[in-house]
Amino acid sequence: MKILIVDDSSTMRRIIGNVVQQLGFTKDDFDEAEDGLKAWKELSSNKYDVILTDWNMPNMNGLELVKKVRSEGQHQSIPIIMITTEGGKSEVITALKAGVNNYIVKPFSAEILKEKLDGVLK
Repeated sequence: MKILIVDDSSTMRRIIGNVVQQLGFTKDDFDEAEDGLKAWKELSSNKYDVILTDWNMPNMNGLELVKKVRSEGQHQSIPIIMITTEGGKSEVITALKAGVNNYIVKPFSAEILKEKLDGVLK
């Protein structure tokens, strides 16, 4: 299984990567991108089973990335989990309407990420 982790914070990418590894994946199972533009480039050249993306990023934010993935190319059915500090009800609704399959508010635990990953991959 291949995971794309998208977050402008290198620390957060490392944390999410560590949690993914705690869940039994290896470093070879995931790639990283620091914004939506770089994520789109990765999606253009690699196949992913799930995208874990932040909302607030420069160049192309997570919501713009979700909309692009859902409207273009062969990636439309890839499950997307948004991992963000944006925890308001209106933000969650906006993200779900844009095509996010699940939503995690930072900070989060390994158990929450595992539960959400299991939910979108079944």
